[in-house]
Amino acid sequence: MKKSFVSAAVVGAFLAAGSQAAFAAPDWAKVPKANINVFHPGAAPIEWLQGKGEHSGASGLKKGETCAGCHVEDGKLSLDLKRLASKEMEPKGAPKTMNYPVTVQAAYDANNLYVRLTFKAPSGGFDHSDKENEVKATIMFPNDKVPLGEQAGCWAACHQDAKGMPNGKDKTKYLSAGAMDLMQWKSSGKSADGFVADKRSMEGGKAGATAEGAKAGDTYTVTFTRKLAGNAVLAPGKAVPFGIAIHADNSAGRFHHVSFGQTIGLGTDGDVKAAKQ
Repeated sequence: MKKSFVSAAVVGAFLAAGSQAAFAAPDWAKVPKANINVFHPGAAPIEWLQGKGEHSGASGLKKGETCAGCHVEDGKLSLDLKRLASKEMEPKGAPKTMNYPVTVQAAYDANNLYVRLTFKAPSGGFDHSDKENEVKATIMFPNDKVPLGEQAGCWAACHQDAKGMPNGKDKTKYLSAGAMDLMQWKSSGKSADGFVADKRSMEGGKAGATAEGAKAGDTYTVTFTRKLAGNAVLAPGKAVPFGIAIHADNSAGRFHHVSFGQTIGLGTDGDVKAAKQ
């Protein structure tokens, strides 16, 4: 009996060590970097992107073009930021910093995807309603059933009748079909593993997402880990769509900076190239 007990203990320790190795963080010094610019979108919902006469890219979306394809050139934004900051697009008040860069790194192994964000969060925002969190960083992954998911990224979940929009009600972000994995880090130390479907939930996600972050000087570094399996199934040889949202200066709701829909290439080309571990 004693021998059997010792053997089980040894096996258990071995399995634990193997589990830790499988979830070991990448050596980020060896992982390529990509810069993605985030910007304040104002009160522009997905309906505005699709509307007639309001947005010249609506016809492009119907043809299957992406938002990033028109508005990102050599890694830089091509946007009318003055319009986005106007009372027409942001009736409450635009932040002093309309856009800024986020350094993105990604790596993967047989089970997980790891994503690291590094950025300086600007002050000078309009909204300061989240007293607990100076910063929140969120990444969302739409699956292939989300309308416009690959073209517009997480913008596909932002609707004009959502809470906080000028004519909004009490709805959260939502989708008419499909689902998005949502993972979030809060500077209070909390994290969320959630999803967006017919409504947004900050828990109950399928990707087993975790997050940790820290601030050094004026720079935040946030590292996310999620399973390859989830609402959005990630796989080697595939470029998966994703989007970034960052709430800075204690902001909440729509008062964030977002990216256009981008891709992470797992062993293939993408806006961000994930290194194999």
